[in-house]
Amino acid sequence: MRDPPVSAVGPGAASGAGPPLVAVAHGSRDGRSARAVERIFARVRRLRPGLDVRVAYLDHVAPGAEESLTGLAAEGAGAAVVLPVLLTAAYHSKVDLPGVLDRVRDGAPWLQVRYGAPLGPHPLLLEAVEQRLAQAGAVADPGTALVLASAGSGDPAATAVIEEAARELARRGPWRRVVPAYASAASPTPGQAVAALRAGGAERVAVASYLLAPGFFADRVADQARAAGAFAVSPALGDAPQLARLALARYDAARHRAPLSRTPAG
Repeated sequence: MRDPPVSAVGPGAASGAGPPLVAVAHGSRDGRSARAVERIFARVRRLRPGLDVRVAYLDHVAPGAEESLTGLAAEGAGAAVVLPVLLTAAYHSKVDLPGVLDRVRDGAPWLQVRYGAPLGPHPLLLEAVEQRLAQAGAVADPGTALVLASAGSGDPAATAVIEEAARELARRGPWRRVVPAYASAASPTPGQAVAALRAGGAERVAVASYLLAPGFFADRVADQARAAGAFAVSPALGDAPQLARLALARYDAARHRAPLSRTPAG
């Protein structure tokens, strides 16, 4: 373990805005994804001037989460809020990122890390879904069925979140029916879901992309859905204004929690 740096308080710490926010997204080889994430947190900065907001990634894109937090500690910060920029809690928020935080605290034990909840589930995400659908030309009506398409996960809890989001969208309706679909790791696929709804008598089928950013999964959802006959496919949520508001709500909740303690080995 290193001794804490002798510098003054880190950037943003004296502004009164609260500890720095380190937003950690998954990362993608597709440059559109990182650009979308950066736009979300540019909006966060505009909503809360003075807050030190940094964006980092678990894979494919620099800076990495560990690099960003280690750099923050080296600059003299004594605390940070880490926000998983993910729509569901699954492996990345439960295993990958906590492992990164353990390593950071091994090297900088003075850094008090408060860990925020993933973005989803939350009603603001459903508002963003509905906004993106309207922009794509799809609004709820009794003749239109809806597919809520996510990236997919092998974690049953993450799948359950998508299923509940589909039920909530149906309650907000009036859609003919709302079903979940998954671009990977679970079924049905978006194409299968669209085909089943059309075979079941739906006049029209729209697809809502329950995805944070454009990229591989968003392209897969759109390609499959259109091939199966969907009349509208909404884009990824991207920098919909609800996401910036939600990120700040998660930050505010996390900053009042106790700092993380070191995860016991084994």
